[in-house]
Amino acid sequence: MSASENDLPELVAHSAATDPVEALRDALTEILNGLVAAGCGPHHLRGMVWETDRPEAFHLSRHTIELAWREVFAGFRPPIALSPKDGPGLTIRARHAAPQPLPDTLVDGYGLRELGRQYSPRLQADMKALFRQWSRDGEAFRARHDGADLAYGPGRFETLDLYRPAGAGRAPVFIFIHGGYWQASDKVQHAQFAQGLLDAGFAVAMPNYGLAPDTPLEQSLAQTVAALNFLVRETDALGLDAARLHLCGHSAGAHLAAMALCAQDAPPIASALLLSGLYDLKPLGHLPLGRLLGLDDAARAERLSPLAHPRPHAPRLALAVGASESDAFKAQSARLAAAWQAPEPLICPGHHFSMLDGLNGGALLDLALATATP
Repeated sequence: MSASENDLPELVAHSAATDPVEALRDALTEILNGLVAAGCGPHHLRGMVWETDRPEAFHLSRHTIELAWREVFAGFRPPIALSPKDGPGLTIRARHAAPQPLPDTLVDGYGLRELGRQYSPRLQADMKALFRQWSRDGEAFRARHDGADLAYGPGRFETLDLYRPAGAGRAPVFIFIHGGYWQASDKVQHAQFAQGLLDAGFAVAMPNYGLAPDTPLEQSLAQTVAALNFLVRETDALGLDAARLHLCGHSAGAHLAAMALCAQDAPPIASALLLSGLYDLKPLGHLPLGRLLGLDDAARAERLSPLAHPRPHAPRLALAVGASESDAFKAQSARLAAAWQAPEPLICPGHHFSMLDGLNGGALLDLALATATP
């Protein structure tokens, strides 16, 4: 860190966990809690030093380490230095800027502080516990079901897991696009949500896509479309029914799914189920997260907003949100349902994340199956 950065406030966190991912989750979460207590957020970070006796285990080039970072701080990443030390464990030292007063700006009737809360679903859950559980459940499901990890393109994120139902014959395909504000999470952390659809006779494909801000949203969308075209192109080899392609996405994944429905180079989609998505990106441009993603460019945010596009012609369409979602997230789904002439969104039990449990049984699975059935 520079001399001027050494004058900034410092937060220190330590974890004695032996597993690098668990140690990083623990220490980064403690740093985040310190930022929040200081009235700051991830965008206030200016630099970090990670002190460890195993620097190679914590190197950000490791996929699991990068995902653990993104679980806590998404795409915000200050300069990070690895510093070897003699003792065991991980110590993180983080410097951050001081918070600044927010301007008196109103967006959709919200002041900027409230707007940030409205578009922060992570406030609804213990994210460290949730990501830990999703990782364990997803890995266990993947191991039990021997999901095929297929490359649909040349990039390291351009892969998908494919799970097939029991029995022979061509199976209809349910494609699930994961969320994470375009910046975090992974297909493996969502594998467990395929069980209900597998039991109903669907093959389930779960693509990854490049994560922002390293990957622009336009490229993540192109990758989503490429994954769909790969499945159609390989239907004979994989025993899939290209005429029964059903698209689903959650949160940022619902945005990508909705935009894929509008893409001219996407294959025909039989039905789409959009779960608690973001369909008007312009409000995000007023927040640090949106500025990180380049959504403070109003024209670009408009182009990337499903609400700026006419209703896709072919697919049967359904939407759903969690009962404990923020008003802004509920309004986003209600507006798209009205604009695209779809039924009112289903209100599911739970919050932004726990609503996904309904894909394995209950009203949400019933909606998915009804929407996928002519």
